[in-house]
Amino acid sequence: MANNEAFDEVMDRREYRRKRRVRNQIISYTVFFVLLAGLVVGAIFGIGHLLTAAKDKKQADELQKQLQELSEMEAEPNVVEAPVESAEPVQEQDYLGQIVDAYIAEMPLEDKVAGLFMITPEALTGTDTVIKAGDTTREKLSENPVGGLIYFSKNIKDAGQLTEMLQNTKSWSKYPIFLGVDEEGGRVSRVAEKGLADNVGPMAEIGACGDAAMAQEAGAAIGSYLSGFGFNMNFAPVADVISEGNETIGDRSFGTDVNLVSPMVVAAVEGMQSNGVSACLKHFPGLGDTTADSHDGMATTDKTLDDFNATDFPVYQAGINAGVEFVMVSHLSAPNVTGDNTPASLSPKMITEILRGQLGYQGIVITDAMGMKAITEYYTSADAAVKALQAGADVILMPENYEEAYNGVLEAVNNGTLTEERIDESLRRIFRVKCKDKVE
Repeated sequence: MANNEAFDEVMDRREYRRKRRVRNQIISYTVFFVLLAGLVVGAIFGIGHLLTAAKDKKQADELQKQLQELSEMEAEPNVVEAPVESAEPVQEQDYLGQIVDAYIAEMPLEDKVAGLFMITPEALTGTDTVIKAGDTTREKLSENPVGGLIYFSKNIKDAGQLTEMLQNTKSWSKYPIFLGVDEEGGRVSRVAEKGLADNVGPMAEIGACGDAAMAQEAGAAIGSYLSGFGFNMNFAPVADVISEGNETIGDRSFGTDVNLVSPMVVAAVEGMQSNGVSACLKHFPGLGDTTADSHDGMATTDKTLDDFNATDFPVYQAGINAGVEFVMVSHLSAPNVTGDNTPASLSPKMITEILRGQLGYQGIVITDAMGMKAITEYYTSADAAVKALQAGADVILMPENYEEAYNGVLEAVNNGTLTEERIDESLRRIFRVKCKDKVE
C-alpha cells in the first residue's frame, strides 16, 4: 500500500513537471511570437518613416530648386523674343481678283478694247433716239460689248419704259456693263427732271446749310431711286471748289470753301455707293476758277501745283479715302502744272503722276466726254483715245466718233503703241468694280 502511494506520488510529480514544461514552452512561444510581431510592426513603422523622410527631403529639394530659379529670374531682366517669321507668310485669298482674271482671260482683244469705252445707246445702235432695248441693241452688244452706256433725258419716258430698257440691256451684254446717268441734283438731274423721282435740289443749297448729313441723305436718295430703275453708275458728285462768282459750275458745287466741300463730297459718295451705285468725282483737277467751258473750246487755268494742293486736291483726297469708285478727269489745261496746254484728260502728269501717284488713287479713271470741242478741235477721235490710255485713263467717255476711236485703240495695240498688258491693267480696275457683288 505504501509502495503504491509512493508510486502515485512520483507519477503526480512527473505529471506536474510535464505540465509545467508545456506551460513554460507555451509562454516561451508566446513571448517569442509577441517579440517577433513587435519587430515586424516596428520594422514597418521604421520603413514608413524612412520613406516619408525621403519623400519630405525630395520635396524639400524640389522646393529649394524652385526658389533658386525664381531668385535667378528676378535677378535677370525679362527678354521678349521676337516671333520667328515663317518663310512664306499666309496671304489673304483675292477671290475678286480671281473672278476678274477669269473674265479677262476669256476675252478676245476686240472685246477688251470695246470694254474701255462708255458711249450713248445711239452711238452703239446707230439710231437717232433710243427709248428701248430691242433686237438691235442685243445684236450690237454682241458685236461690240462696250464697257458702259450713258443715258440722257431723251432716253427716258416713264418708269416702266426706263426699267425695262435697262434690264434688257444688262441681260443682253456679254460682260457686266456700266449703266450710267448724270444725276447730280438740281439742274443736272436726268431722271428727276422727267418726274420719276423727287429732285434733291442743287448742291449749293445743301452746302449752304453746312450739314454733311444732308449731303449724305441726298446721295442716298439719288442712289436709291437710280438703283431701283437699274442704273449702277452716276456721274456725281461735283467735287469742284468754285471761286466767288463762278458761273461755269455755279450751284452744281457745294461751295467755295475746301473745308466745307470735302466732307460734303464724302457724305454724298457714301450715300450713293451704300445703295449700289458707283459715284464719280468730277471734274479733276478742278474747274472751280475757270470761266471757259470745255464744251465750247479749250479751258485753261493759271493755277500752280501748290494752288491745286491748297484749293482742290484735298476734296479729291477725301473722296478717294472714302472709297469713291470713279474719278472723271476734265479737259482743263493747266500749263503751270503740266508745262504745256495738253488737256488733263490726255496728260500723264495729271493722271499717272498726280492723281495716281501723289493722291494714291487706284480706282477707275474716266475721261470727260471726248466729243467736247476742247478735244475735237485739236485731236482726232483715234488720237485722243490712244493718248488718254497712254496718260493712264481707263475708260473713254463718248468719243466724237466711236468707231474711229475703237479702231484707233485696236490698231495701237496691234502696232505696239499700246500693249495688251496696258489694256488688261485698265480692265482689272473696271471689272473689280463691276464684279464686286459677286464675292460674298
